Amino acid sequence: MSLPVSEAARPADASLSLQFDDADADLLARAFRTPGDGPRAWALNGEAHRISLIDGFDRLLAWPTLRGVVRYPHQERTCLRVLREMRGRAILADEVGLGKTIEAGLLLKEYTIRGLVRRALILTPASLTGQWREEMESKFELPFAVLRSVGDWERRPLLVASIDTAKRDPHRVWAQRTSWDLVIVDEAHRLKNRLSVNWRFVAGLSKKYMLLLTATPVQNDMDELFNLVSLLKPGALHTYDRFVERYVGSADGRVPAHVPELRDRLRDVMVRNRRGIAFTLPPRRVHSLPVRLSPRERRLYDDVTEFVRDAYWSVSGRMSWAARLTLIVLQREIGSSTFAVAETLNRLTQSPLFGAAERERLEALRDDARAIPSNVKADHLAGFLRSSDEKALVFTQYLRTMHYLKGVLEGDGHRVVIYHGGLPPAAKDAAVRSFRGEGQIFLSTEAGGEGRNLQFARTVVNYDLPWNPLRIEQRIGRVHRLGQTREVHVVNLWAQDTVEAYLMELLDRKIHMFELVVGELDLILGTLDERRSFEDMMMEIWTLRQAEERRAALRRLGDALVRARDQYDAMRERNDEVLRDVSDEVPA
Repeated sequence: MSLPVSEAARPADASLSLQFDDADADLLARAFRTPGDGPRAWALNGEAHRISLIDGFDRLLAWPTLRGVVRYPHQERTCLRVLREMRGRAILADEVGLGKTIEAGLLLKEYTIRGLVRRALILTPASLTGQWREEMESKFELPFAVLRSVGDWERRPLLVASIDTAKRDPHRVWAQRTSWDLVIVDEAHRLKNRLSVNWRFVAGLSKKYMLLLTATPVQNDMDELFNLVSLLKPGALHTYDRFVERYVGSADGRVPAHVPELRDRLRDVMVRNRRGIAFTLPPRRVHSLPVRLSPRERRLYDDVTEFVRDAYWSVSGRMSWAARLTLIVLQREIGSSTFAVAETLNRLTQSPLFGAAERERLEALRDDARAIPSNVKADHLAGFLRSSDEKALVFTQYLRTMHYLKGVLEGDGHRVVIYHGGLPPAAKDAAVRSFRGEGQIFLSTEAGGEGRNLQFARTVVNYDLPWNPLRIEQRIGRVHRLGQTREVHVVNLWAQDTVEAYLMELLDRKIHMFELVVGELDLILGTLDERRSFEDMMMEIWTLRQAEERRAALRRLGDALVRARDQYDAMRERNDEVLRDVSDEVPA
């Protein structure tokens, strides 16, 4: 990102014109800190300091620096309101799918360019740390790091952290002793209880600016709204007692009172964009491709499952975390491909996690897996892709499965692009460019679901199904999001009588997951048992020995999901009622 040297002597004023070149982004960043050597560095230093002297926020300087971001008027309006009227402390409460992440990144980049933010912390659920880091890097050229160790608090001025990690000692101490220029909290509805560790942790952070991102500021009762606003601007909604007296109209706290007055106050701290009728995303068409395994695959799947069930229940009371995780991985890998599970089985034959008798069983399973030359599911995938001229994203969780599929699809005449987390940044960029150009198939692990917008394609194939439904949603969100103009096709491959078949029963038939806007699923699952992950629930059901027990447990989980979907629908209606006049409708 560079500024023309010829402009260096020009006085700073409201009509300042800036031209950016991505190649010099690092130079401009350094220019804020030190002039450096050479005429270009000196000129950039002058430009950088003049930018920092621009007092008003009449327009956004950050837009020209962004990469691959479609410019939407509602996002620009939101950012200017936050900058001008809210002084950088706001709840970004756009409806799901309207780009709260882009708004937060745009505000962060604007403050960075103006020299107002140097240290920033992004707090997210653990499952989203990688996605946030990737988006900040690929779209905003902001070199965030994901928190890995205590030393990162000192070493990394731009940090993404799981809030569940950051709130625990020793991380909490380091986080709260640091002076942050900006703190961003994603899924801020998790701060709804001011007595919770999460709320107290965020309240204890030293921060100049703060952005709270949530599509549902009110989940259950009006207390939650008070708690969120109090994090940003204590007193904006009066004291708690006065708030309850004035704005709560029922004993259970769910009904608001003096709503017009309340909305006026909320407009000082909240921006909420709603999707207008003409702004709805294009439809999603879901294709389910159930697969009947070959006899050898079926026998291997059942044998691996039997081993997992035996080991899970025989040592569950004294099972180490590593052993439990290993069994989950085994069961997930056999649902992906025999090639994925064969490698793990071979490694486990030497593992101290299991006894001699178990290792002998593992050796037999490994030999059976290695003896299977091809997988029926791959044949179904190839057949589907032959019938379509569209570019397609094909997702798998495992590198061994990826390499097997690459051979199958290239042998079928497809131009395949590989994308996985182990690629360096330049190779990832090259892979996306290749897919945009001549590539037909974007074959990716979960890393392809993080930070890359691929709306020029419209077909997503889930070759295997993660047990975490949010991972499935993130895959779909690479193409079915703001900027997509065509109907999106989602293809799910799964083998009959497997964990993945159970998963499809729950997600598709019970809560109609594939009809949801990306982002809504997390709000639904968030009402389930927070002590256990969805993957743990699935594993506990699948490892039950009796088929009838499994069916009964599946029904109970399905009923819980239906209730959660109903609660989400009611919660969405409550937010619409309370925040109606706080919102702006986004036109097409």
